[in-house]
Amino acid sequence: MNKAELANLIDHTNLHPHDTEEDIVKLCEEAIEHEFKSVCVTPYRVPLAMEELKNSKVMVDTVIGFPLGSSPTISKTNEARWVLENGADEIDMVMNIAAFKDKDYEFVENDIKSVVDVSKKFDAITKVIIETCYLNDSEIRKACDIAEKANADFVKTSTGFGDSGAKVEDIKIMDAEIGGKLGIKASGGIKNFQQAKSMIEAGATRIGASSGVKIVSGVKN
Repeated sequence: MNKAELANLIDHTNLHPHDTEEDIVKLCEEAIEHEFKSVCVTPYRVPLAMEELKNSKVMVDTVIGFPLGSSPTISKTNEARWVLENGADEIDMVMNIAAFKDKDYEFVENDIKSVVDVSKKFDAITKVIIETCYLNDSEIRKACDIAEKANADFVKTSTGFGDSGAKVEDIKIMDAEIGGKLGIKASGGIKNFQQAKSMIEAGATRIGASSGVKIVSGVKN
């Protein structure tokens, strides 16, 4: 894998609650320079990112129901509609983990589908964050199945705000369950090229990281 191929798999991320306008401008400049797939920012920063990236191929990604996933469905759909109207190309929504733990799978599927339906009206991509650190192996498989039934485009490991981030073992489980049908985004704690490479080899088709520049800098020409 060369540098350009790897860069095209990276969502260059800044979801810090204390980010500044200057931070996001820098994020976008780095994304343009290295030709990352997207920048991933908070909903508040979507209009700024869209303006900074309007003359580039870099997409705008954002998060919905973040980071707990327990927002009411109507809040998630309204949030999704707002970010899409203001320039987002992709949405990373957090699954309702509490409802999932209650085994209210119908609610979880409908919650995801409500956001997916809004996204499809804008031809936008929906990724479902299942927060693997709180799930056992069978729950990871079940969450992947629900995301597929809800017509999501990706499943994603982590918010980066949970107890731990992406793990190769979890990516392998996700790939075995829905690989080839949905994309798989590894996110949370990926700091260098070797970590990103191991995630991709395990089945990840997208990498979410705040260390995108460092990751691609590790590629040997």
